[in-house]
Amino acid sequence: MHETFEHTADIGLRIRAGDLNRLMEEAAEALFSVIVSNSEQVRPSQRVAFEIPGDRPDDLLHDWLAQLLYTLDTRHLVFSRFEVSQHAGGLAAAAWGERLDPERHELGMEVKAITYHGLTVQAEAAGWLAEVIVDI
Repeated sequence: MHETFEHTADIGLRIRAGDLNRLMEEAAEALFSVIVSNSEQVRPSQRVAFEIPGDRPDDLLHDWLAQLLYTLDTRHLVFSRFEVSQHAGGLAAAAWGERLDPERHELGMEVKAITYHGLTVQAEAAGWLAEVIVDI
């Protein structure tokens, strides 16, 4: 489950999931739901693999989302499906999507950066909670 919340000139993403891998996947879904208003129309036709080094969940979340945003900016790919697996040295991930098509994809907010401001990842009784603020 994910939702957005207002934060001055930025927007916050609040994500809850049963485990850390699903939290990372939900965070990516939340990010692209902000970028592409009709993200359900993004076809998962192209797979891109990612390897994110690190051991702290908050750093991994930041770097994962930043890498997705970088891929959007440089390769013009939007994503709709994500798979994440944490391991001792970081996380291995894959994202499925397609080239941005302005005729089919309704652009939402332009996300400029993933910030560390207010970034939290914490275990809860029912799983995990994360909050991340993105610069729009």
